[in-house]
Amino acid sequence: MYQALYRKWRPKSFADVIGQEHITETLRRQAAQGRLSHAYLFTGTRGTGKTTCAKILAKAVNCQNPTDGDPCNRCPSCLGIDNGSLLDVLELDAASNNGVDQVRALRDEAVYSPASVRYRVYIIDEVHMLSISAFNALLKILEEPPAHLIFILATTELHKVPATILSRCQRFAFKRIQPQDIAGRLRYVAGQEGMDLTAEAAELLSRLSDGAMRDALSLLDQCGAAGGVVDGSRVLDVLGLAGNAQTAELMGRVLRRDVQSALLLLDKLYRGGKDVGALMNELSTLTRDLLIRMTAPEGGAALLSGGYDSGLMDSLAQGVSPTRLLFMAAQLQSVSAALPLSANRRTDAELCLMRLCDEGLCGDVTALAARLARLEEGGIVPAPAAPAPSPLPGPKPAAEPAGADVPPWDEDRPPLPEDPPEDRPPWDDAPPPDNAPAVPPPERPARRKVGVPVEPVPVPKARPAAGSEPWDELVEQYKNRLTPMYWFMLDDARGTLEGDEMVVRCGDELTLESLNCPEAAGVIRDVTGERLGRPVRVRFAMKAGDAPPADKLEELIRRGSKFEGFTVKP
Repeated sequence: MYQALYRKWRPKSFADVIGQEHITETLRRQAAQGRLSHAYLFTGTRGTGKTTCAKILAKAVNCQNPTDGDPCNRCPSCLGIDNGSLLDVLELDAASNNGVDQVRALRDEAVYSPASVRYRVYIIDEVHMLSISAFNALLKILEEPPAHLIFILATTELHKVPATILSRCQRFAFKRIQPQDIAGRLRYVAGQEGMDLTAEAAELLSRLSDGAMRDALSLLDQCGAAGGVVDGSRVLDVLGLAGNAQTAELMGRVLRRDVQSALLLLDKLYRGGKDVGALMNELSTLTRDLLIRMTAPEGGAALLSGGYDSGLMDSLAQGVSPTRLLFMAAQLQSVSAALPLSANRRTDAELCLMRLCDEGLCGDVTALAARLARLEEGGIVPAPAAPAPSPLPGPKPAAEPAGADVPPWDEDRPPLPEDPPEDRPPWDDAPPPDNAPAVPPPERPARRKVGVPVEPVPVPKARPAAGSEPWDELVEQYKNRLTPMYWFMLDDARGTLEGDEMVVRCGDELTLESLNCPEAAGVIRDVTGERLGRPVRVRFAMKAGDAPPADKLEELIRRGSKFEGFTVKP
């Protein structure tokens, strides 16, 4: 039966692990010297060797013939761990066994000594998927583990692991594997498998794997399935990629703002089976390389993807500003993130190309900045038009040429009167001569004084005399100091001032009983006393000729609609 390359060529010793020497050397020394921890935590991205190193460490601590910390891979313990027949080394997937019951069962079994090896090893993959109760159940055995027990936890999301678990583990961070290391390992595997893998294809696969050795081996397995020479064109055709040349050609058309040719090339690539999402990613990578090369020409050389030569990048970057490249990178990133959920990926890609060619279609601040940079590059920066100077007042010309246009509102307009002379005291005027005829003073037009309006001073109202009725002007002040439940009661009452006594006559017994309380009587007494300037008394009585209702509940129902928010149903 055929076995996938990533399973067949999985490292079986620390020496076979690529790109993680800072971890493998430490684990090898611990296994050789017997200075083992009871709990390890391996973190890092996918395909970097976390689970692989966990299994190698489990073999190293139980190997019968270890070699400088590495397992021999020939003894019964190593063979049993490789084929999964050794029950003392158990590998669990926390994504499917994340309940507290599974962790409790594991904890109950862990106290027993191993049957055929020295250490019982539990490898829990994707440990961040455990529930809170499962973490709490695991915490107890991590605090006080048996001497024969080793836990190896692996996760890709370290921030989801509780701090109480982190503090009890030795943490090892796995890095992304460098492209040159992946390419060298691919060439070795291809040589062992009899594949004809070119250096160009190995470098392309190493960049596509994004630092994951397992992904690189899977891509190699996919490209080499058809046989023959595995070169760059084979990789591009099998994986549905556009290729560096076609991506650079599309980028050149976008930078020239040639929308028509860019859309035609996209249509050609789409009909040829190229993936739209992969094409957007390739454009994003090329934009990033151009931006890094432009902003950091010397120190940023190590940050480039390596898929494009310097001559091609120099020709593409001619006449392009960093502002536009930043705008393009932001647009490509947002479109790439939205493509997996898009209903029509091709339409989204075409709209993205249109926006890249013409920033004005976006309408945001970044697009405006890119357009300003484009104007500055072309040297055509329009200055704002200066406003026309306002005409200064001056003497009106004596005569206007015949046929001059005159606004209709200026036709037959009477001359304005001259401004009157400045007002001054009469004693400052020069006295007229004795023989001067008496001249009547000229009639001066009324002038409207312009200034800050002066509010009229309120005239204090006269205090009401005894026997008058100030109830109408004081009832609103009563309501301002009382709660809303008394408002409609005051509307059905009438007060009359009789000497120093305010007699409040109510229309019904319910109003009389409601107002005849310390709160209402006190407010009426205080407000009336403040208005009159002397103390007054308050007395409540029934209006003459009004008989109280037979049922107070009926009267309350009748008046319930007057009180907002208070309704009584019969």
